[in-house]
Amino acid sequence: MFVMGNFIASFATLLNYALTIYTYTIIARALVSWVNPDPYNPIVQFLFKVTEPALYPFRRMMGSYGFGVDLSPLIVILIIYFLQSFLVKTLYQLAGQFS
Repeated sequence: MFVMGNFIASFATLLNYALTIYTYTIIARALVSWVNPDPYNPIVQFLFKVTEPALYPFRRMMGSYGFGVDLSPLIVILIIYFLQSFLVKTLYQLAGQFS
């Protein structure tokens, strides 16, 4: 059964890394949005294509509330932190039960 525990622990580690990289990608997009980026720049296009599916639903629900600040990156980052602290830790504990 230790193989299953190792598999779950490896999956939890990869999930944690992927969520961390996605967090940094969202932060990069938020920083790029403060300047007037060239929309034809491949890096800007990549950032927008990768992060827009996660940000758009929250941006649509929240709107800007009249003060022009987009809080959707903050909401998505908080959700990612929740997933890291709940889901990843749960997977590690589950892997420990198989060991």
